[in-house]
Amino acid sequence: MGLLDSVVGALGGGQGGGNNGLVDVVMQLINSQPGGLGGLVQSFQQGGLGEVVNSWVSTGQNLPVSAEQLQAVLGGGQLQNIAAQLGVSPEQASGSLAELLPQVVDKLTPGGQLPQGGDLLAQGMDMLKKGGLFG
Repeated sequence: MGLLDSVVGALGGGQGGGNNGLVDVVMQLINSQPGGLGGLVQSFQQGGLGEVVNSWVSTGQNLPVSAEQLQAVLGGGQLQNIAAQLGVSPEQASGSLAELLPQVVDKLTPGGQLPQGGDLLAQGMDMLKKGGLFG
């Protein structure tokens, strides 16, 4: 079972616990970007992945992103930091992030629009507590 499966299983199964490290890291990643979620979206657009990231924000189907594409946009240093926080290899971290990031961005933009203001980390954690991120 992969890291993402463990996180999704723990959250989806209502087991709670402390196994939402990846989701925490994703929310920290979003909030650490200059401009927050909008800044992250802009980074993807500037990295040539505008169509992909726009699909996550819109109300339609989410296009996939590869671990290699994430590395190109985020940079190896940021992925190494994420991997260190999670205690996994950078390859595992980028693979799990490639699966989870589209879902998180999609859930943080429910009407197909970037949220205005507010603390996205708090919003995301509220969604997790209510079981709405993966439900």
